Amino acid sequence: MNDDFDESVEFLFEEEEYSKRTIYSRFFSTFSRVFKTPTSKLGGCVFAVILLAAVLAPVLAPFDPLEMYPRERFQTPSLSHLCGTDSYGRDIFSRILHGAKYSLSLAFAAEVMGVTVGVILGSIAGYFGGKVEQVIMRFCDIWQAIPGLLMTIILSATLGPGFFNTIIALSIGGIPSGARMTRALILAERSKEYLEAAESINCSKLKIMFSHLLPNVISPTLVSITMGFGNAMVLAAGLSFLGLGIQPPIPEWGALLADGTGHIMKYPYMILYPGIMIGICVLSVNLMGDGVRDALDPKLRS
Repeated sequence: MNDDFDESVEFLFEEEEYSKRTIYSRFFSTFSRVFKTPTSKLGGCVFAVILLAAVLAPVLAPFDPLEMYPRERFQTPSLSHLCGTDSYGRDIFSRILHGAKYSLSLAFAAEVMGVTVGVILGSIAGYFGGKVEQVIMRFCDIWQAIPGLLMTIILSATLGPGFFNTIIALSIGGIPSGARMTRALILAERSKEYLEAAESINCSKLKIMFSHLLPNVISPTLVSITMGFGNAMVLAAGLSFLGLGIQPPIPEWGALLADGTGHIMKYPYMILYPGIMIGICVLSVNLMGDGVRDALDPKLRS
């Protein structure tokens, strides 16, 4: 009996050490493979430029994004105002630069929060099983029966406008899909020998779940975050456009679109440039997401 116990302990330590080395090696090798294709390189470069512009917005913006200049209302794009001015005389180019940090932060925080909660719930359901699994999965069934956009609008209207309320409204919609994905992965790992070894030396269930199981679902989680980032950005812009998300005068891209809708016939540039930025950002992230998926999928590796 003691020999079996010692063998289990030794096997667990060897498996854990090997798992850590494998995770580190996978990370560096995966990072080098992500930008192998021209499309993922293009997406990464474009997104890096947008991210850099968001960080350096206070330096790059020629005007204060909130400062009003009534005498310069509705000026068309020119050298002094690259993207023109709005109905209050504010420089649209400066507002787009400053709005990037709000749009990117909203999408990233909402996606990470939603996926993280989904991974935790899916891990609990997949590992413990039984009634716990039934309750979580039935909850996900009910949640997914409601259209995601409708649920996001309802939550945003209930919680009220604001940065953090918008993050909560956006993140909750992604929880069921993350829980289902993680549960399926955990079920595939439950029969592995290293889990039996961990249980034989009385490792706690929480330690087994977070130290041994979750590292094996990191790859699909990263793919889910990158692929869902663009959708979260579009939803965030949609909420701001409807007046349920970020409120004026904060220059979030969706709010900029809402500002320009009343003048679309005479001054189309007011919605043209924010719309182009949303499209470019979503496209670049989706291209990167394709690269991450190809790098992490063994069937697609060259």
